[in-house]
Amino acid sequence: MLRIRLARVGSRGNPHYRVVVIDARSPQGSDYVDRLGYYNPQTDPATIVLDGAKVTSWLQKGAQPSETVAKLLRRQGILPKG
Repeated sequence: MLRIRLARVGSRGNPHYRVVVIDARSPQGSDYVDRLGYYNPQTDPATIVLDGAKVTSWLQKGAQPSETVAKLLRRQGILPKG
């Protein structure tokens, strides 16, 4: 099963995250299938940049978002609130 989750990038103490599609069984840091955007929690407000068309396409293909990514998708209006 494919999963939409965060992949940490950036230096120590300065985290940035890529929103990626990856096999659910893959360990953290392994190669991903597709990159959907990025998330920077250190800006005020947090920067979230997502390709909505790609995200919707992967969700329709059956990819499941992690809890954190689901919250980001709701914030962006891609997933319904609730």
